[in-house]
Amino acid sequence: MATTMTKRKPVFVKVDQLTPGTNGHTLTVKVVSSKPVKTVSNRGGRSSVLTARPSRIAECLVGDETGTIIFTARNEQVDLMNAGATLTLRNAKIDMFKGSMRLAVDRWGRIEATEPADFEVKEDNNLSLVEYELVNVVEE
Repeated sequence: MATTMTKRKPVFVKVDQLTPGTNGHTLTVKVVSSKPVKTVSNRGGRSSVLTARPSRIAECLVGDETGTIIFTARNEQVDLMNAGATLTLRNAKIDMFKGSMRLAVDRWGRIEATEPADFEVKEDNNLSLVEYELVNVVEE
């Protein structure tokens, strides 16, 4: 008895549809800018939990015609984040950092360089500048 897995067609979302605490997003974005945040070197030769940490991190402003968001690129992802590049982010998730949204692709997702998109990035709608407050909802 053979079971066949049918692949779901990815549903592409726009940047302005992203909300806190969501994941599984597929979107096509252009890289506006990229700046390295930190590089962690593994000096001392000690094998510890720290060596499993990302060694290179960059904060990249990415966006589409609906808005922009900060994307946190790690390790090899940093190399793809060149200003002007068009990328497809698969299975991206929203991380919260100091009350604002950040887009990230972890090991379950993929970043692919794609054909240059024909949209202009809407830079005056940066979702990472919107501050969210964590509210605990008590159900009665």
